[in-house]
This record gives sequence, C-alpha cells and structure tokens, in this order.
Amino acid sequence: MTPDRLRALCLSFNAAAEEFPFGPDASVFKVLGKMFALSRLDARPLTVNLKCDPQDAVRLRAGHEGLIVPGYHMNKRHWNTVTVDGGLPDRLVKELVEDSYDLVVAGLPRAERLRLDRA
Repeated sequence: MTPDRLRALCLSFNAAAEEFPFGPDASVFKVLGKMFALSRLDARPLTVNLKCDPQDAVRLRAGHEGLIVPGYHMNKRHWNTVTVDGGLPDRLVKELVEDSYDLVVAGLPRAERLRLDRA
C-alpha cells in the first residue's frame, strides 16, 4: 500500500474528506466531521490509525504482532495503528479501513446515516 493508494482508499467512501487539523503533515480522514483514519502519509514506515471494535482490536493485534498495535496517541481500546507498507496484505488493509469508516458511520445520528445512504 502506497501513500497515494491509502489516500485514494480513504477518500473513496461516501462523504469522506481529508483535513489537516494537526498541521500539514497529518492527514485526517473524516465522514461528516467524524474521524475514521489518521496518517502521516510521508512517514516511513507508513502507518494509519483506524477505529476498531475492541474485541477485534485485541484479536488483530495478537494475529499481526508488530504490524497492528494499540493506537498511537489514541484511545487504545478503540483504535489501532496499522503498518500498511508491505507486511499486511492490501486486502486486509482495505477491510480495516472500511471497518473503521463503517464504525464511525454507525455512530452518527440516524438522520445523517440516512443522508449518506441517499448520496
């Protein structure tokens, strides 16, 4: 997964936007103002913070030791930092990004979720 592919993946979701609230180096991907991914796209190794179901987070960390770790500067129960530049299959990275987006959307008010479904 390259930085450009990661950016394109995050922006491929309905109503997704890239913002820079932490400075020009930190890309924050949001849906309707709520963050679902955070990455320094110029960092090596390339990592992304993603929201995750707490039970899945523990399982993923155990199954991909060193590549999926508790979220850096995030709530460690709900966020993972995922190294995406080679150690994990791109298919898994895509699933993790999509799961993060879906978790955030599920937490939106019903009216906003319905608005996303129509867009």
